[in-house]
Amino acid sequence: MMGTMGKMAALAAEPGEDAFRKLFRFYRQSRPGTADLGAVIDFTQASPARGTCPKVLSSPLSVSSVSEQDACRAGLQPVSKWKAYGLEGYPGFIFIPNPFLPGYQRHWVKQCLKLYSRKPNVCNLDKHMVAEEIPDLWGQSQELLRNKDVNKKKPRSLLEKLRWVTLGYHYNWDNKTYSADHYTPFPSDLAYLTKQVAAACGFQDFQAEAGILNYYRLDSTLGIHVDRSELDHTKPLLSFSFGQSAIFLLGGLKRDEVPTAMFMHSGDIMVMSGFSRLLNHAVPRVLPNFDGTSLPRCLEVPLPDALPAGSVAEPCSVEDWQVCAKYLQTARVNMTVRQVLATGQDWEDKEIKTMSESSCHLDDKNNEAKRARMNPNS
Repeated sequence: MMGTMGKMAALAAEPGEDAFRKLFRFYRQSRPGTADLGAVIDFTQASPARGTCPKVLSSPLSVSSVSEQDACRAGLQPVSKWKAYGLEGYPGFIFIPNPFLPGYQRHWVKQCLKLYSRKPNVCNLDKHMVAEEIPDLWGQSQELLRNKDVNKKKPRSLLEKLRWVTLGYHYNWDNKTYSADHYTPFPSDLAYLTKQVAAACGFQDFQAEAGILNYYRLDSTLGIHVDRSELDHTKPLLSFSFGQSAIFLLGGLKRDEVPTAMFMHSGDIMVMSGFSRLLNHAVPRVLPNFDGTSLPRCLEVPLPDALPAGSVAEPCSVEDWQVCAKYLQTARVNMTVRQVLATGQDWEDKEIKTMSESSCHLDDKNNEAKRARMNPNS
């Protein structure tokens, strides 16, 4: 357990360091199994009724907005069985601990690794590879991953070098715009999933128009940033986590406000709208599975052999899951989906100018120069 002097040293501010950066650095250097993580909220153990965590509030859901059949088609439990929480001082923030039906997380993991990583979607590898290498990252990685010994250092597969993929309207990080001509069809299964989750949270007319997939290794972080890209901040940003757990920091409008730390486990969903859409947030740490197994137990259950009629999920073969499981032993995948255009807006008016800081660039802990370049304000 970290001693008092050690903890004080870890939290001591560096020159010019704000409160958010100080806590970010503390959790990046934290040690699992010690008191370091004692203040991190775990929503799987939260109980507002019992007062186990004063900051955690129950969040109402619109149960009648999503039928049990539609929820099942998306691989979700009936909304009446979900638990949803908010945080005092963070209006518009909703946290839903794993509402997926057993086995269905496997579909979304496979989609992120095998399907969504394909062209014509855009990824971080595009500028570093010749065109003929890019189309099938999965095909070029599966044998290397399947036979990989996680305890031995071997050449990384292309999938292990993947850091982000964008879907739908692709954000231009150079001129900070979305545009009509930088678009690829948004995946219909992911659009359906997000529509059900948004409706359950009270957003009946949500349209999935852009997605960012982040691929984290155990040494990856997501720098401090604010999502300001979309015009209508009343439309939610939906975030889905799969694989290893992570610490998420949610701060204030300014970085001198101390953020709140929480765990994101496999299957957890976060919804941010309104006020919470404009708050600083970050991921300082990805953590090996808490119970000592290589994967969270919720990923051990396979998809049902017989999928319900109209299901957006597709079967996941044993061979495909072997690759996904080996990848997730040292990784986490996150999908964020947002609506770009305000209701009734079209592209004929003008390009949608944005002021977003980087929201999809992942940093490796051992590359400070890269982190500074990708996240100049973090």
